[in-house]
Formats: sequence, structure tokens, C-alpha cells
Amino acid sequence: MTVHHATRPDLDTVRDRLWTAVRAGDEYQACAAVLDAVGSGLDAETVLLDVIGAVQLRVGTEWAANRLTVAEEHAATAIHERVVAALAHHPEHRGPAPTRARVTVACVDGEWHALPARLLAEVLRRRGWQVDFLGAQVPTPHLIAHLHQTGSRVVALSATLSPHLPTAHAAITACQAVGVPVVAGGAAFGPDGRHARALGADAWAAHARDAAEVLDRGLTRPDLPAVRQTVDDLPHLTDQEYTMVVGTRRELLKETLVGLEHRFPPMRAYSERQRQRTAEDIGHILDHLAASLYVADEDLFRDFIAWTADVLTARDVPARSLDPALELLAQRLQDFPRATRTLASARETLATHSPEPRKPGDGQHA
Repeated sequence: MTVHHATRPDLDTVRDRLWTAVRAGDEYQACAAVLDAVGSGLDAETVLLDVIGAVQLRVGTEWAANRLTVAEEHAATAIHERVVAALAHHPEHRGPAPTRARVTVACVDGEWHALPARLLAEVLRRRGWQVDFLGAQVPTPHLIAHLHQTGSRVVALSATLSPHLPTAHAAITACQAVGVPVVAGGAAFGPDGRHARALGADAWAAHARDAAEVLDRGLTRPDLPAVRQTVDDLPHLTDQEYTMVVGTRRELLKETLVGLEHRFPPMRAYSERQRQRTAEDIGHILDHLAASLYVADEDLFRDFIAWTADVLTARDVPARSLDPALELLAQRLQDFPRATRTLASARETLATHSPEPRKPGDGQHA
């Protein structure tokens, strides 16, 4: 049956229909929204990226604004994963047989946000690539073993959270050591790909469509040593600041908790659950500080603190409540110049930060 262009549904209408189904927790209606859109003339790649991808970004934004619970956010993500699978396996819409080289799509070890990589895998399949999608948190040794076993020609590596940058670096260098180039993508690599370049990735892509186009053009690898050390890419690591923060993380967390109790006596009456949440928050701060030191980018940590301030404000927690923890860490790290500068910059940002409403698509941790 020929589908005329005039019958194609409006993208906003399809997104609204999918959003309504996702909010209701109705995966059947969510699948119907997507399959109807493709059946009515929208190409599958547009539906994958500009409908499912866009609605998933909205899910993250709504969670950050405290309009979705963690459980609702997880349920929405699970529905989107099943919708992608339904589209991939639908007899009328599953795409062509592979005619191009083999590509492996994987998330770095520790990275649970697999939907962006899943969307890329499906886009590449529809462009004729033979795709191995390995899913969330793939340990680097297993990734390399897979490359040896399959002869994959390129790896598309996904990382959403900045604390996974050191692991991503190890994966990039390991893949390149066996002769396989790496396209890096995901929010962890920075909005302009600066961290992908710092870690020596062969290419960077802001979105799945960009990654597909990078692969379509082909990759040319620079002349790199077969095996290179971390400091070959990141010579600033010789100051040992990153190593020290990571190696003493437990002690820094414990000392910060004790210091906060002295500064804020009501903390002493916290329930075990409240103490655990506070410890988790300090742990996130330390992990992002370490990532910032790893790639020598103060903006990484400053942006994380600003985002956290927005999240806290949406939950009626004063954003300034972050400052005592930052001050305590600064005191304990006063002998480390880069850490001191990074913490001071974040505290300055926090002192002047005015949370702004985020538009759909602005969430960092969807």
C-alpha cells in the first residue's frame, strides 16, 4: 500500500501520544503510538530518535523537576526499551538485512543508561550495518574478547555519567590496542565532545544520528602507539591528585559526614535512611570531583553542582545546603591545587546560582 506524505502524523502529536501512554504505564498504547506512526509514513529512524528519544529526554527532565518519581522514571525507560524491541521485530517495520561491516555498540563498565546505545544500535541496523548490541555496563576485558571473537570493525562506546570517564578511557585504549577504532557518544563526553578527544577516541558524536553519519563516512585512525599509557593522553595525572581522591574516597566521605554533624547538629538525629542518603550525595560529589580532576576540566564539576542545585531546589531543599560539604572537602584537599581551584569555582557558582526551569531535553540523568 502506498502511503502519501499528507497522511504522515505530526511529530508533536506522536510524541504527545507516546508521552501519555508512558505516563500511564501502558506499554501496549506506547507500542501502538510508535507502530501507527511508522505505518502512517514516518520513517523508523525519525520515530526512534525524534519521538522515542525525545520523550525519554523529557522523562529525565520531569524526574529532575520532581514531577516523576525514580520508580516512574525507571518504568518509562523500560517501556521505551520494549517499544524499540517491538518496532525492531515487527514483520513490516524491522528493516533491511545487513549489507555492511560489523559494528559493536556497548556501554562502558558501570554505565546502566543503555537506551541511548540501544537507539543507536537500531539506527545502524536500519542503515545496513551488522550490529552487535552488548547492552549496559560491559566490562572492558569482555568487550575486547568479543572483538577478537567477532572481528568487529568499529566500536560505538556510550557513557552518560561523567564518573565513568576513567573507565571509558581504559576501554578506548584497549579497543585501539587491538586495532579497532572507537566512536564515543553520550553526555559524559561533554556537550562538545571535549572529553572524547582528551581520552583519544577516534571520533565523537553528539547524537545517534551523528554517530551513524560518522560511521557512514568512515573512520581514519591517526598513527597512535599500539599500547599507550594513561598519562600519554592526560599528562596532568602525574600530579597524583586524581589518584589521591579516588584512593582516599572512603576516608574523605567519612570525614565530611562527621564534619557536617558538627556544623549541623540536627544531623545527629537523622535516621539510618537519612544518613545513607546524605552519604550517597557526598559520594556523588566526590565521584564527579574525581572525574573533573581526571580530565582536567573544572566546568565538569561546576556544571554538576549547578545541576544538583536545581534538583535539590525542585525538592524544596535549599541549594546552599551543598556548600558546607564543598567547604569541608576544600579544607581536607587544601594541599592539592587543582582540587582546591575546582572546589572554589563550584562554590562561587553555587553562591550566585539561580535555578532556572529546564525545558524538555535538558535533563542530564535521564
